[in-house]
Amino acid sequence: MQKELERAVREVEKAISGKRTVIEKILMAQLSDGHILLDDLPGVGKTTLAVALSRTLGLNYHRIQFTPDVLPSDIIGFSVYNRDTGAFAYQPGVVNDTNLLLGDEINRTSSKTQSALLEAMEERQVTVDGSTYPLQKPFIVIATQNNVGTAGTQTLPYAQVDRFLVRLSLGYPDFGAQMELLRARQGGDPLASVGQTLTREDVTRMQGEVRAVTAKDSILSYLTRLALASREHPMTEIGVSPRGVLFLDRMAKAHAYLEGRDYVVPEDVRAIFADVCAHRVILTQRARLSGVTAESVLAELLASVEVPDTRRD
Repeated sequence: MQKELERAVREVEKAISGKRTVIEKILMAQLSDGHILLDDLPGVGKTTLAVALSRTLGLNYHRIQFTPDVLPSDIIGFSVYNRDTGAFAYQPGVVNDTNLLLGDEINRTSSKTQSALLEAMEERQVTVDGSTYPLQKPFIVIATQNNVGTAGTQTLPYAQVDRFLVRLSLGYPDFGAQMELLRARQGGDPLASVGQTLTREDVTRMQGEVRAVTAKDSILSYLTRLALASREHPMTEIGVSPRGVLFLDRMAKAHAYLEGRDYVVPEDVRAIFADVCAHRVILTQRARLSGVTAESVLAELLASVEVPDTRRD
């Protein structure tokens, strides 16, 4: 891993121990200019992780707690009539003036409020009363959701879910990480020791370097064949979307970048395939009743779709 990113990972690990793989994948998603969906239980460190990342990367950070009474105007802002000027003035929402937005428990709010994020996530801008306002760069959303079926939750619309580059989970810490967490808390809050190792300009520069990583036609063909196989699989109703294939390409490039390469190899694709694609695959009712999971279908595809020999390129 490049020294700059290694320092960033180690800095975040001061606050979140035992989760290096997840931290690296979140960094990859950020370098891919993509959004992250965290499927997790309460209390596993989602907010701590987001704050630690924002400090390490020098990003402006905001958090919004999604509840049924949160309005779209809380997200994207609203217009207020100014008596002195006789005109309407724009009042920014939570997405304005932020680089890293933590949307906590996104599946507890209404579909109307969730949809307010769509334009911001896809186009990095918001439109209010016919006027468009660009967001800061970079702009990354880390959203968390509780397990569907718990009180007050609802399933996210597919259009919303598809805008997240990856779906990840921190999970509970193992014994060693839990002990380390307890020891660290004896002397105060570990977040206080997290320092800045990069700047917003560094993150933007690295995003450009990730985009410049080479993916040859053999790799692009591999991505396409995996996507087509997911759509044709007998256990799926919906396979990997065209947006998902584009995200898979970007995330594979970020994985190569972290490995210190300026070109993608099949192992880069395989390493992040499930993280990028599992939340995009909708199984048939028969598959769900049989206990089949999206992850198992994707593992089957990795085993069955021919891997290109990039040495011939």
